[in-house]
Amino acid sequence: MTAKTPREAEAPGAQKDPAQAARAAVPAGGESVRVDSWIWSVRLVKTRSAGAAACKGGHVKVNGTSAKPAHALRVGDEVRLRQPGHHERVVVVKRLLRKRVGAPVAVEAYVDNSPPPPPREVVAPVGIRDRGTGRPTKRDRRELERLRGVFGQGPDGESGPEQH
Repeated sequence: MTAKTPREAEAPGAQKDPAQAARAAVPAGGESVRVDSWIWSVRLVKTRSAGAAACKGGHVKVNGTSAKPAHALRVGDEVRLRQPGHHERVVVVKRLLRKRVGAPVAVEAYVDNSPPPPPREVVAPVGIRDRGTGRPTKRDRRELERLRGVFGQGPDGESGPEQH
């Protein structure tokens, strides 16, 4: 049996130990990690470009201030990420990662302090129409708006622009 060289041992199809991959993802020494890269590597966003877009859009805050994509993170920083659906993730950085890692390793890199999602009953159900009923009439639309409370109460206590 011949001994494998280090290059052969790390063949493209070879399985890596998750702990080894996690150690490789940690920056050496006092290096810093970009916030867009970190939120991608711990799987809070699907792509790094989505992380950068969230930063540019003002959806990412580090220690209470808006962060640009290149903002340097340190251990102990609080990262707030506003996600679609008005859900906010609040995480505290425990470990810096440069590369994307598996979900079990990624969860160990932060402490999740996010508020629980609202209960299902609080979220108003979307009006569901039967298949094949066609486009709603003006009367149907007004009933849906009344149910949803789109117009709300006016200054004199009457609701919306309806005429009696």
